Amino acid sequence: MGKGLHRDRSRKERQMPLPPGLGIMQGDVAKEREKARELRQSQWWKNQIAQGICYYCKKKFPPSELTMDHVIPVARGGQSDRHNVVPCCKICNNNKKYLTPAEQVLETLELDEDVE
Repeated sequence: MGKGLHRDRSRKERQMPLPPGLGIMQGDVAKEREKARELRQSQWWKNQIAQGICYYCKKKFPPSELTMDHVIPVARGGQSDRHNVVPCCKICNNNKKYLTPAEQVLETLELDEDVE
């Protein structure tokens, strides 16, 4: 890998290993992350965050506090396109991790069972 290519990847991408056993090629993940960077510059994305509403908690935030979240995570085979990215607050994005929507529901149910 050339020096320039290594520097273009964000620090976060270098530090976050893929979850084990997913079978996603690292090159495919890098390609999708690049598509996400391009999508962030689009007028469509700017309109999405201008509304200021987190997709998950539905709370209102300044657009600068919203992040791009992949509903189906890139590490799990999700794509960086309009059908798979949503604006979300940093708290919701951190809580979601690399879970799919179904896994999020299951995790919520498991947490509810632990409380009872």
